[in-house]
Amino acid sequence: MQDIIALMQQPEAWVALGTLVVMEVVLGIDNLLFISILSNKLPEHQREKARKVGIGLALIMRLGLLATIAWIVQLTQPVVTIMGNELSWKDIILIAGGLFLVWKATKEIHHHVDPTDHEDTMVGVAGVTFGSAIVQILILDLVFSIDSIITAVGMTPHVEIMVVAVVTAVTVMLLAANPLAAFIGKNPTIVMLALSFLLLIGTTLIAEGFGVHVPKGYVYAAMAFSAVVEGLNMWARNARLRKQAALR
Repeated sequence: MQDIIALMQQPEAWVALGTLVVMEVVLGIDNLLFISILSNKLPEHQREKARKVGIGLALIMRLGLLATIAWIVQLTQPVVTIMGNELSWKDIILIAGGLFLVWKATKEIHHHVDPTDHEDTMVGVAGVTFGSAIVQILILDLVFSIDSIITAVGMTPHVEIMVVAVVTAVTVMLLAANPLAAFIGKNPTIVMLALSFLLLIGTTLIAEGFGVHVPKGYVYAAMAFSAVVEGLNMWARNARLRKQAALR
């Protein structure tokens, strides 16, 4: 307790906390996009439950990983060499997660472009569909959680600060989950944009796994620019619809 009080009296600790909270929230956006898109494919009465379970698993996984920081740090040590590239367990997990994300985003894009080939994909036992969604969310939770915790370890040596930042970020995800999913569900073009974001994030994870560092600022700047352009398109569409309605 005394250590926590002493830590709270250090200005640099508050700066680290603020910076880390922002970083964790930004990293959580990727996770939240995937959860929102996947949960929207479930029957309506299961969607909110799937989001809460998915985000709850993300919190449990991140707190669990924080309890094993010594092991997490070892994940960055090379364990295998492939085509001249030394890969650590972190790299392997990022590559596997990136491939999964690229596969999933590509499959969903194909489904939206040609839905006639997939009319029966969501037909079946609701429990099985819900379980499948949770498993997929769990896989991505693991990838994003390890990336998140390693980022936190690199920014501060204080576990207390990491715990507060992780809990804050996951709380923001929980609060934003339903509004984001509802917005995505009401705007079909946003779904395609979000899937494109996931495709970009998956490709970035694969590149990071092979040692090609892609500055996160570039990725999120591109995503923000695309979102602004889509926002303008939606504004223009709504204005056109209002004008047509007024002329009737």
